[in-house]
Amino acid sequence: MNYFDLTGRVAMVTGASSGLGVQFAHALGSQGAKLALVARREGKLEEVKKDLESKGYEIFVQKCDVTDSDSIKNAVDSIEKHYGKIDILVNNAGLGIGEPADTMSDEVWERMMKTNIDGVYKVVREVGKIMKKNKYGRVINLGSIHSRVAMAHSNMMTAYATTKGAVLMMTKALANEWAKEGITVNSIGPAYFESEMTEAVIENEAFANVVEAYCPMGRIGKTGELDTAVLYFASEYSSYTTGQLINVDGGWTAI
Repeated sequence: MNYFDLTGRVAMVTGASSGLGVQFAHALGSQGAKLALVARREGKLEEVKKDLESKGYEIFVQKCDVTDSDSIKNAVDSIEKHYGKIDILVNNAGLGIGEPADTMSDEVWERMMKTNIDGVYKVVREVGKIMKKNKYGRVINLGSIHSRVAMAHSNMMTAYATTKGAVLMMTKALANEWAKEGITVNSIGPAYFESEMTEAVIENEAFANVVEAYCPMGRIGKTGELDTAVLYFASEYSSYTTGQLINVDGGWTAI
């Protein structure tokens, strides 16, 4: 038996033009889900579409800026018109800017909040309308290890950790609100994986020492190590799991 079978399900992934969004799309497509991929960069989206179609996956792409309500509504409406429904949402789009709290400008702070909190909420609000109508849904928000913990010896995490802490509480509140609607709402909390957003951090020589000191496994995550977490939350077999965050972090939050 394939516990992760998603045949016939429609999965929307935000921030799907690179990084973890592409990994999540691969995982969902490999289990038979029809994919609806959205991001700001149309050219990148088309490249991802071409790659995934070569593997036999069914793909629909749509430009979407998660900081713009009209853009979100247009994308969600386009996906529903194309596929007729949205069963799974991977709310992946996010922004990571590391700056000390006492020198961060209003502009940077507000950009982080607008993308990582407002964007997550506005996407799930629009998709949730479809899921409530169909009495079925699997919402998977992208949290972080920083949904639960900060980082020792770092003075650059306040804004990011604030947004990811908010994602965890949004996940819990929505799970409670929609529990009787056939909709589960959960979150994945990765540690550090290779992506465009984390590239500068990971390539910093000092970061290797941080990983060695604070991650029991002593390494960053590898491609594919998030797959089973997203597939579990997307599958039928997570029907009694809601309001939860699974950290995929090599033990980082265990110490």
